[in-house]
Amino acid sequence: MTSNSHAARDVDTEALATLSEYLEIALDKGGSLILVRTPGGKSEVYLGDPALLPEDWAHLGAIPEPVARAILEGTRSGLNELTIQAQSYRFVRLFAQVADAGAIVFVTA
Repeated sequence: MTSNSHAARDVDTEALATLSEYLEIALDKGGSLILVRTPGGKSEVYLGDPALLPEDWAHLGAIPEPVARAILEGTRSGLNELTIQAQSYRFVRLFAQVADAGAIVFVTA
C-alpha cells in the first residue's frame, strides 16, 4: 500500500464520519444540509431550506476541500442509501445555485 492510498482511505473515513455527523443534525433539527464551496479551500456547511435566502440558514461549520470532495465522490445525485458506522442513512443529493456559487444539498429521506 502506498502512502497516497493510505491518505485517501483516511480522507474517505473522515468524509463519511463528517457526513454522518451532519446528517444526524439534519435529522434531529429538520432541514437540509447545504454545502457551499468558498474560496480558501473549504466548504461551508449550513442547515436550512435551499429555497430560502442564505441569511435564513444556520451555519454549522466548515470542512476542508479534500473532505468535501470525498463526500461528493462517495455519494451521487439523486437517492442515496449508505451505512456509516452501523447507522443507515437515506438522503437525496441535489445541486442548487446560491448567489454566485454552486451548492450541494442533502435532503434526508
